[in-house]
Amino acid sequence: MTITRLEPEERLTGAVIYNGLVHLAGQVADDASLDAEGQMADILQQVDALLAKAGTDKSRLLSVQIFLADMSDMAAMNRAWDAWLDRNNKPARATVEAKLANPAWRVELTGIAALR
Repeated sequence: MTITRLEPEERLTGAVIYNGLVHLAGQVADDASLDAEGQMADILQQVDALLAKAGTDKSRLLSVQIFLADMSDMAAMNRAWDAWLDRNNKPARATVEAKLANPAWRVELTGIAALR
């Protein structure tokens, strides 16, 4: 089977397609000065773009892992998530607190989606 890599960078690839699945690398906000809600909204736009580039969309998300620099940002992050979420096709989700690579990042998200 073919492996397709979307948006390769120096150390990682934004998404990898293999065996009918799209594996998203950890997505972080382009603007780290935003609060957790703003960063999450930015990340979700990136997810939409990557999934579209792969030929799928958020309704096909199977699982998502969200990393918060501080669990006190959970409500703010969830506001952006709830506004974006496809209510008829919710993925499995885990949210944990983690030290992120850049101290300005409040949120990081990774996930797996099925192709159409």
